[in-house]
Amino acid sequence: MSKPSIPELIRRVADHALRAADTLLPEWLPEGARQGREWVARNIVRGDRCAGSFGVSLDSGRWNDFADTSAHGGDLVSLLAYLQGCGQLEAAQAIDQRLALGLFERTNGAATPPRESEADRLAREAHLREQRERLEQRHRAVATEAARLWEMARPADPQHPYLLAKDVVPGNLRQLRGGRLLVPLCLDGHLVNLQFIDGQGAKRFLTGGRVKGTYSPLGRVEGRCRLFICEGWATGATLHAHTGCPVVCAMNAGNLKAVAMTMRVRHGPEVDLVIAGDDDRQSKGNPGRIAANRAALAADALVVYPEWPANAPLELSDFNDLHLWRSGKYQEGQP
Repeated sequence: MSKPSIPELIRRVADHALRAADTLLPEWLPEGARQGREWVARNIVRGDRCAGSFGVSLDSGRWNDFADTSAHGGDLVSLLAYLQGCGQLEAAQAIDQRLALGLFERTNGAATPPRESEADRLAREAHLREQRERLEQRHRAVATEAARLWEMARPADPQHPYLLAKDVVPGNLRQLRGGRLLVPLCLDGHLVNLQFIDGQGAKRFLTGGRVKGTYSPLGRVEGRCRLFICEGWATGATLHAHTGCPVVCAMNAGNLKAVAMTMRVRHGPEVDLVIAGDDDRQSKGNPGRIAANRAALAADALVVYPEWPANAPLELSDFNDLHLWRSGKYQEGQP
Protein backbone atom coordinates (compact mmCIF):
# COMPACT_ATOMS: atom_id res chain seq x y z
CA MET A 1 0.00 0.00 0.00
CA SER A 2 1.51 3.35 -1.00
CA LYS A 3 2.15 6.01 1.59
CA PRO A 4 -0.12 9.06 1.60
CA SER A 5 1.17 12.17 -0.11
CA ILE A 6 2.10 15.32 1.81
CA PRO A 7 -1.12 17.13 0.80
CA GLU A 8 -3.15 14.11 1.96
CA LEU A 9 -1.34 14.04 5.32
CA ILE A 10 -1.97 17.75 5.81
CA ARG A 11 -5.65 17.24 4.96
CA ARG A 12 -5.92 14.41 7.49
CA VAL A 13 -4.31 16.55 10.19
CA ALA A 14 -6.72 19.37 9.37
CA ASP A 15 -9.67 16.98 9.82
CA HIS A 16 -8.38 15.87 13.23
CA ALA A 17 -7.63 19.47 14.23
CA LEU A 18 -11.21 20.51 13.45
CA ARG A 19 -12.54 17.79 15.73
CA ALA A 20 -10.21 19.13 18.45
CA ALA A 21 -10.94 22.82 17.74
CA ASP A 22 -12.40 23.40 21.23
CA THR A 23 -9.03 22.37 22.66
CA LEU A 24 -6.65 23.94 20.13
CA LEU A 25 -8.18 27.39 19.59
CA PRO A 26 -8.03 28.46 23.26
CA GLU A 27 -4.35 27.49 23.21
CA TRP A 28 -3.58 29.38 19.99
CA LEU A 29 -5.83 32.39 20.64
CA PRO A 30 -6.16 32.42 24.45
CA GLU A 31 -7.84 35.84 24.66
CA GLY A 32 -10.68 34.73 22.41
CA ALA A 33 -14.14 33.45 23.26
CA ARG A 34 -16.74 31.19 21.76
CA GLN A 35 -19.64 33.02 20.12
CA GLY A 36 -22.16 30.57 18.73
CA ARG A 37 -20.29 28.37 16.26
CA GLU A 38 -17.26 30.67 16.00
CA TRP A 39 -14.15 31.37 18.03
CA VAL A 40 -13.77 35.16 18.04
CA ALA A 41 -10.45 36.68 19.06
CA ARG A 42 -7.91 39.41 18.54
CA ASN A 43 -5.57 38.94 15.59
CA ILE A 44 -2.29 38.54 17.46
CA VAL A 45 -0.31 38.74 14.22
CA ARG A 46 -1.17 42.39 13.61
CA GLY A 47 -1.56 43.48 17.22
CA ASP A 48 -5.34 43.80 17.19
CA ARG A 49 -6.56 45.69 20.27
CA CYS A 50 -9.88 43.95 20.77
CA ALA A 51 -11.78 40.90 19.60
CA GLY A 52 -14.39 41.10 16.91
CA SER A 53 -12.72 41.20 13.51
CA PHE A 54 -10.96 37.82 13.65
CA GLY A 55 -13.12 34.71 13.60
CA VAL A 56 -12.67 30.94 13.21
CA SER A 57 -15.56 28.66 12.28
CA LEU A 58 -15.89 25.69 14.62
CA ASP A 59 -17.83 23.83 11.92
CA SER A 60 -15.50 24.17 8.94
CA GLY A 61 -12.22 25.55 10.30
CA ARG A 62 -12.42 28.51 7.93
CA TRP A 63 -10.93 31.68 9.41
CA ASN A 64 -10.59 35.27 8.34
CA ASP A 65 -9.79 38.77 9.51
CA PHE A 66 -12.43 41.23 8.34
CA ALA A 67 -9.94 44.09 8.85
CA ASP A 68 -7.30 42.43 6.64
CA THR A 69 -8.72 40.56 3.68
CA SER A 70 -5.32 39.05 2.88
CA ALA A 71 -5.59 37.09 6.15
CA HIS A 72 -7.87 34.09 5.61
CA GLY A 73 -7.73 30.34 5.21
CA GLY A 74 -9.80 27.21 4.87
CA ASP A 75 -8.68 25.04 7.80
CA LEU A 76 -6.87 25.00 11.14
CA VAL A 77 -3.55 23.93 9.64
CA SER A 78 -3.40 27.12 7.59
CA LEU A 79 -4.48 29.07 10.70
CA LEU A 80 -1.58 27.78 12.79
CA ALA A 81 0.80 28.42 9.88
CA TYR A 82 -0.45 32.03 9.76
CA LEU A 83 -0.21 32.57 13.51
CA GLN A 84 3.29 31.12 13.77
CA GLY A 85 4.62 32.39 10.45
CA CYS A 86 5.59 28.94 9.21
CA GLY A 87 4.72 26.61 6.34
CA GLN A 88 1.67 24.37 6.32
CA LEU A 89 3.77 21.21 6.54
CA GLU A 90 5.48 22.49 9.67
CA ALA A 91 2.12 23.50 11.15
CA ALA A 92 0.63 20.10 10.34
CA GLN A 93 3.54 18.36 12.01
CA ALA A 94 3.10 20.52 15.12
CA ILE A 95 -0.60 19.61 15.33
CA ASP A 96 0.19 15.96 14.68
CA GLN A 97 2.56 16.02 17.64
CA ARG A 98 0.21 18.02 19.90
CA LEU A 99 -2.69 15.61 19.32
CA ALA A 100 -0.43 12.53 19.30
CA LEU A 101 -1.87 11.44 15.97
CA GLY A 102 1.22 9.65 14.69
CA LEU A 103 0.37 10.43 11.07
CA PHE A 104 3.91 11.48 10.27
CA GLU A 105 6.62 8.87 10.50
CA ARG A 106 9.49 9.81 12.79
CA THR A 107 13.16 9.00 12.66
CA ASN A 108 15.46 10.04 15.51
CA GLY A 109 12.74 12.34 16.81
CA ALA A 110 12.46 14.32 13.55
CA ALA A 111 9.46 14.24 11.28
CA THR A 112 10.12 12.46 8.00
CA PRO A 113 7.37 13.25 5.52
CA PRO A 114 7.04 11.09 2.41
CA ARG A 115 8.81 12.19 -0.72
CA GLU A 116 6.60 14.22 -3.05
CA SER A 117 6.05 12.50 -6.36
CA GLU A 118 6.51 14.31 -9.67
CA ALA A 119 2.79 14.04 -10.35
CA ASP A 120 1.99 15.56 -6.93
CA ARG A 121 4.48 18.37 -7.54
CA LEU A 122 3.00 19.24 -10.93
CA ALA A 123 -0.55 19.11 -9.55
CA ARG A 124 0.42 21.33 -6.63
CA GLU A 125 2.12 23.89 -8.89
CA ALA A 126 -0.84 23.96 -11.26
CA HIS A 127 -3.20 24.50 -8.34
CA LEU A 128 -1.06 27.37 -7.05
CA ARG A 129 -0.99 29.02 -10.49
CA GLU A 130 -4.76 28.77 -10.73
CA GLN A 131 -5.13 30.31 -7.27
CA ARG A 132 -2.80 33.19 -8.17
CA GLU A 133 -4.72 33.89 -11.38
CA ARG A 134 -8.06 33.95 -9.56
CA LEU A 135 -6.59 36.21 -6.89
CA GLU A 136 -5.22 38.65 -9.49
CA GLN A 137 -8.59 38.76 -11.25
CA ARG A 138 -10.33 39.51 -7.96
CA HIS A 139 -7.78 42.23 -7.13
CA ARG A 140 -8.35 43.90 -10.50
CA ALA A 141 -12.12 43.84 -10.01
CA VAL A 142 -11.82 45.36 -6.53
CA ALA A 143 -9.45 48.08 -7.80
CA THR A 144 -12.08 49.04 -10.39
CA GLU A 145 -14.76 49.20 -7.69
CA ALA A 146 -12.46 51.26 -5.45
CA ALA A 147 -11.94 53.80 -8.25
CA ARG A 148 -15.70 54.02 -8.81
CA LEU A 149 -16.47 54.65 -5.14
CA TRP A 150 -13.61 57.15 -4.84
CA GLU A 151 -14.90 59.18 -7.77
CA MET A 152 -18.47 59.33 -6.45
CA ALA A 153 -17.42 60.31 -2.91
CA ARG A 154 -16.98 63.89 -1.69
CA PRO A 155 -14.16 65.37 0.44
CA ALA A 156 -14.45 64.17 4.03
CA ASP A 157 -16.28 66.36 6.53
CA PRO A 158 -13.87 67.74 9.18
CA GLN A 159 -16.70 67.23 11.71
CA HIS A 160 -16.94 63.50 11.04
CA PRO A 161 -17.18 61.72 14.45
CA TYR A 162 -14.09 59.59 13.81
CA LEU A 163 -11.94 62.59 12.85
CA LEU A 164 -13.16 64.50 15.90
CA ALA A 165 -12.45 61.52 18.16
CA LYS A 166 -8.92 61.23 16.76
CA ASP A 167 -8.41 65.02 16.66
CA VAL A 168 -7.08 64.94 13.09
CA VAL A 169 -7.94 66.80 9.88
CA PRO A 170 -9.41 64.91 6.90
CA GLY A 171 -6.34 65.26 4.67
CA ASN A 172 -6.99 63.34 1.46
CA LEU A 173 -9.89 61.28 2.81
CA ARG A 174 -13.27 61.18 1.12
CA GLN A 175 -16.72 60.36 2.43
CA LEU A 176 -19.73 58.49 1.10
CA ARG A 177 -23.28 59.77 1.48
CA GLY A 178 -23.96 57.27 4.24
CA GLY A 179 -21.19 58.85 6.30
CA ARG A 180 -18.41 56.29 5.93
CA LEU A 181 -14.91 57.66 5.41
CA LEU A 182 -12.80 56.32 2.54
CA VAL A 183 -9.08 55.81 3.12
CA PRO A 184 -7.23 55.23 -0.19
CA LEU A 185 -4.87 52.26 -0.40
CA CYS A 186 -2.26 52.49 -3.13
CA LEU A 187 0.26 50.24 -4.81
CA ASP A 188 2.91 51.69 -7.14
CA GLY A 189 1.07 54.99 -6.95
CA HIS A 190 -2.28 53.54 -8.11
CA LEU A 191 -5.48 53.18 -6.08
CA VAL A 192 -6.15 49.46 -5.52
CA ASN A 193 -8.37 49.27 -2.44
CA LEU A 194 -10.23 51.32 0.16
CA GLN A 195 -10.60 51.18 3.91
CA PHE A 196 -14.03 52.19 5.21
CA ILE A 197 -14.32 53.86 8.64
CA ASP A 198 -17.72 54.56 10.15
CA GLY A 199 -18.68 57.05 12.85
CA GLN A 200 -17.95 54.53 15.62
CA GLY A 201 -14.47 53.80 14.27
CA ALA A 202 -15.28 50.35 12.86
CA LYS A 203 -13.03 49.60 9.90
CA ARG A 204 -13.07 47.21 6.98
CA PHE A 205 -11.54 46.88 3.53
CA LEU A 206 -13.27 46.16 0.24
CA THR A 207 -13.85 42.42 0.26
CA GLY A 208 -11.35 40.53 -1.86
CA GLY A 209 -9.09 43.52 -2.44
CA ARG A 210 -5.33 43.70 -2.17
CA VAL A 211 -4.04 44.67 1.28
CA LYS A 212 -0.53 43.21 1.54
CA GLY A 213 2.03 45.74 0.35
CA THR A 214 -0.50 48.55 -0.03
CA TYR A 215 -0.26 51.89 1.78
CA SER A 216 -2.10 55.16 2.27
CA PRO A 217 0.07 58.26 1.62
CA LEU A 218 -0.01 61.59 3.43
CA GLY A 219 2.10 64.37 1.92
CA ARG A 220 4.61 64.13 -0.90
CA VAL A 221 8.14 62.77 -0.90
CA GLU A 222 10.35 65.43 -2.50
CA GLY A 223 14.15 65.39 -2.60
CA ARG A 224 16.06 64.58 0.56
CA CYS A 225 13.54 64.24 3.36
CA ARG A 226 12.35 62.07 6.20
CA LEU A 227 9.54 59.62 5.45
CA PHE A 228 7.60 58.07 8.31
CA ILE A 229 5.95 54.65 8.00
CA CYS A 230 3.30 53.69 10.53
CA GLU A 231 0.33 51.36 10.97
CA GLY A 232 -3.04 53.16 11.11
CA TRP A 233 -4.26 56.21 9.21
CA ALA A 234 -5.02 58.30 12.32
CA THR A 235 -1.49 57.65 13.57
CA GLY A 236 -0.16 58.78 10.19
CA ALA A 237 -2.30 61.92 10.21
CA THR A 238 -0.97 62.78 13.68
CA LEU A 239 2.65 62.27 12.60
CA HIS A 240 2.13 64.34 9.45
CA ALA A 241 0.56 67.21 11.41
CA HIS A 242 3.26 67.27 14.09
CA THR A 243 6.34 66.81 11.89
CA GLY A 244 5.32 68.18 8.49
CA CYS A 245 7.02 65.12 6.97
CA PRO A 246 5.39 62.76 4.48
CA VAL A 247 3.92 59.58 5.91
CA VAL A 248 2.75 56.28 4.47
CA CYS A 249 0.31 54.19 6.50
CA ALA A 250 0.67 50.41 6.21
CA MET A 251 -2.74 49.86 7.88
CA ASN A 252 -1.57 46.98 10.10
CA ALA A 253 1.55 45.64 11.78
CA GLY A 254 1.86 42.68 9.44
CA ASN A 255 2.17 45.02 6.46
CA LEU A 256 4.91 47.29 7.87
CA LYS A 257 7.83 45.30 6.53
CA ALA A 258 6.47 45.00 2.98
CA VAL A 259 5.68 48.72 2.79
CA ALA A 260 9.02 49.73 4.29
CA MET A 261 10.94 47.64 1.75
CA THR A 262 8.84 49.10 -1.08
CA MET A 263 9.62 52.64 0.07
CA ARG A 264 13.32 51.85 0.33
CA VAL A 265 13.42 50.50 -3.22
CA ARG A 266 11.37 53.40 -4.57
CA HIS A 267 13.23 56.24 -2.86
CA GLY A 268 16.69 54.80 -2.27
CA PRO A 269 19.17 56.16 0.29
CA GLU A 270 18.18 59.78 -0.39
CA VAL A 271 15.20 59.44 1.93
CA ASP A 272 15.52 58.80 5.66
CA LEU A 273 12.99 56.10 6.47
CA VAL A 274 11.62 56.08 10.02
CA ILE A 275 9.29 53.34 11.26
CA ALA A 276 6.90 54.93 13.78
CA GLY A 277 5.92 51.77 15.60
CA ASP A 278 2.97 50.97 17.83
CA ASP A 279 3.88 50.00 21.40
CA ASP A 280 1.39 47.23 22.20
CA ARG A 281 2.31 47.08 25.87
CA GLN A 282 -0.74 45.07 26.90
CA SER A 283 -0.44 42.49 24.12
CA LYS A 284 1.58 39.35 24.66
CA GLY A 285 5.01 39.76 23.09
CA ASN A 286 4.23 43.36 22.06
CA PRO A 287 3.56 42.57 18.37
CA GLY A 288 3.67 46.26 17.39
CA ARG A 289 7.30 46.57 18.49
CA ILE A 290 8.26 43.25 16.95
CA ALA A 291 6.78 44.21 13.57
CA ALA A 292 8.32 47.69 13.64
CA ASN A 293 11.77 46.36 14.51
CA ARG A 294 11.61 43.77 11.74
CA ALA A 295 10.52 46.39 9.22
CA ALA A 296 13.33 48.75 10.25
CA LEU A 297 15.93 46.01 9.98
CA ALA A 298 14.71 44.86 6.56
CA ALA A 299 14.56 48.38 5.08
CA ASP A 300 17.64 49.85 6.79
CA ALA A 301 15.40 52.36 8.57
CA LEU A 302 15.29 54.07 11.93
CA VAL A 303 12.54 53.17 14.39
CA VAL A 304 10.79 55.31 17.00
CA TYR A 305 8.07 54.69 19.57
CA PRO A 306 5.84 56.94 21.67
CA GLU A 307 7.44 58.19 24.89
CA TRP A 308 4.78 57.64 27.51
CA PRO A 309 4.20 59.95 30.47
CA ALA A 310 4.50 58.12 33.79
CA ASN A 311 0.75 58.28 34.40
CA ALA A 312 -0.34 57.27 30.88
CA PRO A 313 -2.64 54.19 30.82
CA LEU A 314 -1.12 50.99 29.51
CA GLU A 315 -3.87 50.70 26.88
CA LEU A 316 -2.30 53.60 24.93
CA SER A 317 -0.17 52.24 22.11
CA ASP A 318 0.39 54.65 19.19
CA PHE A 319 1.31 58.26 18.44
CA ASN A 320 -2.32 59.30 18.06
CA ASP A 321 -3.06 57.89 21.52
CA LEU A 322 -0.13 59.92 22.88
CA HIS A 323 -1.38 63.10 21.20
CA LEU A 324 -4.90 62.61 22.58
CA TRP A 325 -3.59 61.88 26.08
CA ARG A 326 -1.38 64.95 26.16
CA SER A 327 -4.21 67.15 24.89
CA GLY A 328 -6.68 65.74 27.41
CA LYS A 329 -8.93 64.33 24.68
CA TYR A 330 -8.32 60.63 25.16
CA GLN A 331 -11.39 58.57 26.03
CA GLU A 332 -10.93 55.08 27.46
CA GLY A 333 -11.86 52.32 25.07
CA GLN A 334 -12.06 54.54 21.99
CA PRO A 335 -11.23 52.92 18.62
